[in-house]
Amino acid sequence: MPFVPPAVDDVLAALTERFGAVESSVYRGQTQLVVSDRDAFDVLRHLADAGFDLLVDVTCVDYLEYRGARRRYGMVYLLASTATNQRLTVRVFLDDPEPAVQSVVPIWPAANWLEREVWDMFGIRFIGHPDLRRLMMPEEFAAHPLRKDYPLQGRGERHNFPVITRDHS
Repeated sequence: MPFVPPAVDDVLAALTERFGAVESSVYRGQTQLVVSDRDAFDVLRHLADAGFDLLVDVTCVDYLEYRGARRRYGMVYLLASTATNQRLTVRVFLDDPEPAVQSVVPIWPAANWLEREVWDMFGIRFIGHPDLRRLMMPEEFAAHPLRKDYPLQGRGERHNFPVITRDHS
């Protein structure tokens, strides 16, 4: 008999039983969970085991100076079940000075480059990541340009990097 993943409500009940109260909300049929950075890896592993076998995206939001925000960064994991087409958003909030969360590459290998992009753009460190290095910016780039405190015009870094030319012969 093939594996049939449980419904989202059953998954939430199992999470609450295992991890205690899990903050959740539903908007237009989409369920969102908020979990602590301490429990994030175990919750995400549990969700993968419960049938959320597809990591759609990993991204981040910087809530600097956002009215009502209690923590600066909001990690966002978008999950899906390929068997039931259910989707789930998991949020994990982090703070400065060293925002970090456990890497989910052991659960979903596709997280490798997604986590590298979040590291590069926001400076969120992924503990246990197999190859955490810049993906979009040069290695010499010292800042994380999608942070809200990074100036829109940059800090003059572009003038310090070598110009790449292409031979069009």
